[in-house]
Amino acid sequence: MTKAQFARLRSRALVAVRGPDCRNFLQGLLTQDVETLKAGEWRYGALLTPQGRLLFELFLIGQEDAVLLEAPAAKRDELVQRLSLYRLRAKVEIAPVEDGVFALWGADEAPDGWAPDPRTPALGWRAVGPHAPPAPGAAEADEDAYDTHRLAQGVVDTARDRLADNTYPIEANFDLLNGIDFKKGCFVGQETTSRMKRRGQVRSRIAPLRLEGPVPAPGTEVLAGELRAGEVVGGAGDRVLALLRLDRLSAGPLTVEGRAAIAEPPPWLQAEAAASTSSDQR
Repeated sequence: MTKAQFARLRSRALVAVRGPDCRNFLQGLLTQDVETLKAGEWRYGALLTPQGRLLFELFLIGQEDAVLLEAPAAKRDELVQRLSLYRLRAKVEIAPVEDGVFALWGADEAPDGWAPDPRTPALGWRAVGPHAPPAPGAAEADEDAYDTHRLAQGVVDTARDRLADNTYPIEANFDLLNGIDFKKGCFVGQETTSRMKRRGQVRSRIAPLRLEGPVPAPGTEVLAGELRAGEVVGGAGDRVLALLRLDRLSAGPLTVEGRAAIAEPPPWLQAEAAASTSSDQR
């Protein structure tokens, strides 16, 4: 059994959106429903381009008088600028918050102050604040240790992995990880995102591979036999995340830089991968 650990995620940062119009303002922008977000609740979502491409990966954290957005630290200022462009006459204030972001994993249950990761229970719990909430019995670790855990679950983190600028949120599994509310109404990029979902089978998704040896650079080609199956977006240890054409996973043995790679889709992705493979075989 994995020993409980917690870590500060220094690659993540916070932005607060406050004011009487904050929820209505974000509701028309983000892929996630903001109006029903309760104080203390976490949700996963994104801000897309008008063409439906992934722009900012976000967590939404409900507060009584605000909504906190957790985003990649390297893109926090860019997020503030982008939200400010959309503000127009909305009565909102948008500003960085200097509290830390923390993750807890491997525990049987979460102590007070920790909220379930909204993507999948296997990832554990998250928290924000000046310091990590108490986690009795959990050992402090670094972000690399959390990355090993995250990658084992096959979940992308745009603060740590390198996605192409033209990636769609469904390719990054936002629809399977509770990151898109298709019933909430309009949001930026909604038309393209909804159309992709209605098509039924998404041909490319990010999935984990097991690979011995050094982690390949992002953009390294993944082959299925002689066919190009996708490219690496990140990894650590013997785990690699790659954007893969699911219909080619059965076209031949997977290799990266001549090394054998084994696809290990997590439970939440297995049905989607199997459906795509079956459709291709028909």
